[in-house]
Amino acid sequence: MLTVGVDVGGTSVRAGVVDAQGEVIDSAGTATPKSDDALEHAIASCVSELTTRHEVSAVGLALAGFIDADRGIVRFAPHLSWRDAPVADRMAERIGLPVVVEHDANAAALAERRYGAAAGASTVVFVAVGTGIGGALLLDGALYRGAYGVAPELGHLRVVPDGRPCECGKRGCWERYCSGTALGTTALEMLADPDQGPSVLHREAARDPGRITGQRVAGAARDGDRLARRALAEMGRWLGEGLSLVADVFDPELVVIGGGVSTSAPMFLDEAREHYAKIVTGAGNRPLARIRTAQLGSAAAVVGSAELAREAVATRPS
Repeated sequence: MLTVGVDVGGTSVRAGVVDAQGEVIDSAGTATPKSDDALEHAIASCVSELTTRHEVSAVGLALAGFIDADRGIVRFAPHLSWRDAPVADRMAERIGLPVVVEHDANAAALAERRYGAAAGASTVVFVAVGTGIGGALLLDGALYRGAYGVAPELGHLRVVPDGRPCECGKRGCWERYCSGTALGTTALEMLADPDQGPSVLHREAARDPGRITGQRVAGAARDGDRLARRALAEMGRWLGEGLSLVADVFDPELVVIGGGVSTSAPMFLDEAREHYAKIVTGAGNRPLARIRTAQLGSAAAVVGSAELAREAVATRPS
């Protein structure tokens, strides 16, 4: 049985055909439009491209937002246009296949539990660091969604009172200091400070500050740019800061770091581990959670949402 998983992110839509072993055998993608209709059309187009090449039984959508308990309605998505939208029904009508909607971090966590870095672990926190931050919690290997399908919304924990504005409407959210978007913001702040020294990013920022994205900063850091490396170290410190809060609340045995930014983990994860170990409550007198990077990488949400779609079809009354 083949299913399609679609990772609907703030900047891109990525779809993949996934088999029963969790392997992505074909893929399609596009940029994320801003309006409901354009977004739904883009998703349907990606799925249609794949279903012309494969026989598919169902579709799973993974996105950052509040999903109702029946996994059909998107209540709120800070980086997308949907508000109280019956997305599963709308997309099922467009595509002509059953559709299940899930939080992207939940989908990715499920995929890592079954096929990747969290295999065999019982209490797991998954932190997806991408355009923003998504979080998921596995208790005894099962997803915990909370009473209303919202938990755990880790990216919008407030870590800096009256800090950077966030698209959710608050200020100082964790993801405004630890995400791909935040990495670009931090680099721009450093570029404006003459004490930070020279950088290959100065000329680009002068021409167009919008070009200083997290991806560009990570690339400059890989090439040895000192300012870019300091920006990544700062993001690592904020990752450790947030993980200390997560550990205080959930006391997990394992934290898995996923999302697009995790591909640059070798440049910031040691900083995150050290900061987390230093400031967590009871530091030096308690076991610390293991911190690993996701094995499935950017495919995790695609694989997880496809798996959920497969389960939904298998359990549907005949």
